[in-house]
Amino acid sequence: MGRILAIDFGTKRTGLAVTDEMQIIASGLTTVDTKGLIEFLKKYISNENVDKFVVGLPKQMDNTASESEVFIQKFLVQLEKAIPQIPVVRVDERFTSKMAFQTMIDSGLKKKQRKNKALIDEISATLILQSYLASNF
Repeated sequence: MGRILAIDFGTKRTGLAVTDEMQIIASGLTTVDTKGLIEFLKKYISNENVDKFVVGLPKQMDNTASESEVFIQKFLVQLEKAIPQIPVVRVDERFTSKMAFQTMIDSGLKKKQRKNKALIDEISATLILQSYLASNF
């Protein structure tokens, strides 16, 4: 079995999380500059066996797509062209940023550390991946 890699796409930076090879545990991987995301993913899959990408699906409270979905759709087209062999699954990502921030507070991070937006993105990707894993067991 290969890993599942989650993507919390952002226009500036993107949070990534990954499972272990048994697809049981979700862990934060890193945050990358979105401009270099496709190249990062290509390099990552050349070294690791990845079965699936899980990409956050941002929705408004009324269940309509958020404004950022336009950018995610463009990314998905690029991803499909660059790495067609790995399927993509979408997962509702509502509240992940707020939950990520709360996770940082609960884990005792100082106020200055909680301002690290890259860490919030990585934790958000981990929450997206945990949500996907929970819904598939």
